[in-house]
Amino acid sequence: MLQHFSYKPMYDNQQLPGWTFAFFFRNARYTGEYSPDGTITWTGETPPEEQNVQNMIHELMTFHVYD
Repeated sequence: MLQHFSYKPMYDNQQLPGWTFAFFFRNARYTGEYSPDGTITWTGETPPEEQNVQNMIHELMTFHVYD
């Protein structure tokens, strides 16, 4: 489970092209960028169980950004 998930627009005008995000997973902090097409680019280390984590991020971003 992801903990302390946060996101913000990449640019001050809060429009696309994407968002940056951060969260904790298994007591380690991870960061990345989320593109409008759903592509995730890790800006640090890649978390274990990457596909599972990506699915959780997609779900959170869909709920928070596209609601």
